[in-house]
Amino acid sequence: MAPEHLIPKDPLAFIRRCVKLNKLKWTYHVNMRMKGRFISRQAILNSFEEYEIIEEYPKDKYFPSYLVYSYFQDKIFHVLFAVDIEEDDVRIVTAYYPDPEEWKKDFKTRR
Repeated sequence: MAPEHLIPKDPLAFIRRCVKLNKLKWTYHVNMRMKGRFISRQAILNSFEEYEIIEEYPKDKYFPSYLVYSYFQDKIFHVLFAVDIEEDDVRIVTAYYPDPEEWKKDFKTRR
């Protein structure tokens, strides 16, 4: 059975603060995926004020995680953040451009 992880009182504020203060870890997965998806680290880092949580996964395997909608220079993308309260940081698990076939026009709601 997976251990219970601490969940931030305000997940969005926690994620934004960690990104702003560079308290983050880039997973191997995101590093490999971002190369082919052409989403820059700067886009993720510079758009933290635009973040909006669109899905929550409080019981994810390793840490509670949150799918975040954001945009940078008119390009919309999603980032999956895992939050680690004890280490006071976030892990960037993956980032991608949402597929219009899977998301409604707002790119915040799944079809």
